[in-house]
Amino acid sequence: MPTSLVLLSARLLDPVTGGPLPDTALAVSGGRISALGDDRRIRALADSSTTVIDLGGAVVTPGLVDGHLHPVSGAELTQGLDLSGHTGLDGVRGALAREARSLPPGAWLHGWGLDPNVFGDRPVSADALAPVLDGVPALLQLFDAHSMIASARALELAGVDGPRRFDQAAEVVCDDRGRPTGLLLEDAACELVERAAPRPTAAERRERLAAALRRMAASGLTGGHAMDANGDSLSLYAELDAAGELPLRLRVAPWCQPDTGSDGLRALIEQQGTAGRLWRTEGVKLFMDGTIDNGTAWLERPDRHGRSTHAFWPDPEDYTRTVAELHRAGVPTATHAIGDAAVRHVLDSVEKARAQGGGGLRHRVEHIETVPDDTLRRFAEVGGIASMQPTHCCDYTRADHTDNWSRRLGEERASRAWRCRDLWDSGATVVLGSDWPIAPYAPLGVMAGARHRRPSRDPSQPPHGPEQALTALEALQAMTVNPAHAAGEERVAGRIGVGRRADLTVFADDPLTTSDTDLPGLPVVLTVLDGRVTHRDPDLS
Repeated sequence: MPTSLVLLSARLLDPVTGGPLPDTALAVSGGRISALGDDRRIRALADSSTTVIDLGGAVVTPGLVDGHLHPVSGAELTQGLDLSGHTGLDGVRGALAREARSLPPGAWLHGWGLDPNVFGDRPVSADALAPVLDGVPALLQLFDAHSMIASARALELAGVDGPRRFDQAAEVVCDDRGRPTGLLLEDAACELVERAAPRPTAAERRERLAAALRRMAASGLTGGHAMDANGDSLSLYAELDAAGELPLRLRVAPWCQPDTGSDGLRALIEQQGTAGRLWRTEGVKLFMDGTIDNGTAWLERPDRHGRSTHAFWPDPEDYTRTVAELHRAGVPTATHAIGDAAVRHVLDSVEKARAQGGGGLRHRVEHIETVPDDTLRRFAEVGGIASMQPTHCCDYTRADHTDNWSRRLGEERASRAWRCRDLWDSGATVVLGSDWPIAPYAPLGVMAGARHRRPSRDPSQPPHGPEQALTALEALQAMTVNPAHAAGEERVAGRIGVGRRADLTVFADDPLTTSDTDLPGLPVVLTVLDGRVTHRDPDLS
């Protein structure tokens, strides 16, 4: 097979040891690394059809993989007004007023990334924004994407004028008189209003997704574990893949909701392995709770507002039976579990499922925002993967615990925030991700957050739980070696070696010796997926 790509004058980094490999060049054939050696030997493998790139001493690592992201829904949710940079209510109001003035009459205003901390001690509701949204149909996603604020006009157009009953944990929040406040909790409630808003065309959705994925490749990502297959996600991936426009390798886990039922579960099992060249359906995503910020997590003790007392599944034992059935079918699970009770129940369920056999199957717990000491060791005992997003801690909580998340939990549980260090030391396999669009996808920012645990907007601020920081090498491993292990792909991915996938990220300097605060600005000079260049710095020879 001909050599398609040659990289010369490289510093090849081993993410296991943190040290350099002895070689300075590599060759790629058929999407795999076909040879390693010195520049002279590898250059000789090139012919007239080979792309030859002199890296000039740049550092090559295995391709970075985001362990938890939502490409299709993220591409849709991040259209409209970005509110993520606002830390106060006045700033949000000003941005909404400017956006509303720019819209044609009757058009819907969409916003995303709204931090509940901007409301301070006030209730999170549409009333605080009413003066600038008078008569404007608006949907504002809170940063957790589990809740949104709908303006009075949006509620009116959707016909939502009071409380609703749902089969899962969701709520149209109402005041004492039974009138909606505008706050909608969880998907089932949000969809009531979303259905009334205009939808983008198929062509618009395809281009938004393609553009988002191209930006991810430019940030150094070569892969992602996509935690949904909602709507036409798989057909969009297949379309981009067939056109040679899919710049990330995606492992997709479709959702299993409490109302999926036996036929739906059977369909999810049969769907496993559906794939293209660069995407594959593998695993199932479940939800054990919601979020702490909106009071829908599942905690062992109520939060300080008396909320977060129930599981997302109306019958948690039905969740346990579902995990057991998926395990028997050889399907790995990934469960959203934020609160301590939710995490404990997931681990109990995985332990019961593994008692049936099939010990090699790797089940995952997603998020793990607060857990007590006795939960830590259980990850290693049941072979569970700890999938975590440290930038959620960095950007949405505060070291002094004055943020919404910490205030709801109280001092004891807020001090157990995102225990990356403790989970790592207890023997868990820790995988890092962004949960985009909840937080930015840039992998260097995720790795930096795991190292310094400070707000990405202002790293001079005090860290939240600095004792939970990972080392530079551990952070790199959590986006290379560990995602490969979580996916059962450690023989072909996560390291640089002959026969392994040619999924590579190339930096201007060593990410292990770059300081944590400087790391987000480290230039990505080249990204390679399956031997194909998906991003190249124009200054690279």
